[in-house]
Amino acid sequence: MINLEAFIRDIPDFPKPGVTFKDITPLLNNPEAMAFSTEGLIALTEMQPIDKVVGIESRGFFFAPLIAQELKAGFVPLRKAGKLPFDTLKEPYMLEYGMDALEIHEDAIKPGDKVILHDDVLATGGTAQAACKLIEKLGGEIIQCNFLIELSFLKGSDKLRRYDIRSLITY
Repeated sequence: MINLEAFIRDIPDFPKPGVTFKDITPLLNNPEAMAFSTEGLIALTEMQPIDKVVGIESRGFFFAPLIAQELKAGFVPLRKAGKLPFDTLKEPYMLEYGMDALEIHEDAIKPGDKVILHDDVLATGGTAQAACKLIEKLGGEIIQCNFLIELSFLKGSDKLRRYDIRSLITY
């Protein structure tokens, strides 16, 4: 058993004053913590039959492909606007510190695909909500929203009430 919180570093006033950033790089730098996290995130899925695991840029890319590999599913990257080379759908969203947008390839998810959405942190929920909209626009069925960390005091789960939300660490 590993205390994963011991590998999460708080960075005050990043990326702007008043925001405390949860830095997972110490966790990523420790092979045992990384393996324990990966196993825990996979366990959260209960090995449900899944067609695609969608990871949100950029820190969602660390674990989403590993989850996909274990579930024998495809990996789909959701990226910031202008980063994907093929035809895309775009969804804007609010961050706790500004605006942004996500894009997905138009052919990444087929109607009826069972999908797990993964990101490192659920904060205000805007990013995950935008990701869910993109997945559903393509006809995907969201089976679970899966996070390494949930910042419950920011109430991001309120924007995702329709979905099964799971996380390894809750603050």
